[in-house]
Amino acid sequence: MNMKKIGITMSLLMGVTLSFFLSLVGNLTGGGGFKPVAFLVTFAVSTIISLIIGFAVPMAKVERGAVKAMGLKDNSVPANLVSALISDLIYTPVITLAMIALVRKMAMKMSHGHAELPPFMVMFVKSLIISLIVAYIIILIVTPIYKKIAFKSAGVDPAASGGAPAGGPPADRK
Repeated sequence: MNMKKIGITMSLLMGVTLSFFLSLVGNLTGGGGFKPVAFLVTFAVSTIISLIIGFAVPMAKVERGAVKAMGLKDNSVPANLVSALISDLIYTPVITLAMIALVRKMAMKMSHGHAELPPFMVMFVKSLIISLIVAYIIILIVTPIYKKIAFKSAGVDPAASGGAPAGGPPADRK
């Protein structure tokens, strides 16, 4: 149960954090200045998508599998870089695709169908590149902090069990 609680805590914290920053960056780079309503709507939808991904994809197992396949030592800098990249590549394209579709729909609705928007793929690729960079940095920064919080809230001492491997708690290894 403790490992399940750690996974749920990590999914919640990472999902909300990534959604917040990706929605903020998308809103600020979209042109026309900060739009509070657009930010709130994209943040809410992005959070829901992030939580679905977080609960549907066994991130700890996927990340550990990649780290192991590459022959990297758990919790090493290279392992953490790989784990962050995997999370980034799983979450960010899906969130970005949904956000671009949502923003385009909102823009067309608010302009009664008269918004002059760049082609969908242009908007998506530009936003994806920015979002991948921002999300990668955010994941690298917050993952170790959130792991400590998740372990503590579950009553698990990662130091006593040899530390948490890249991507997940030690008892989750199977």
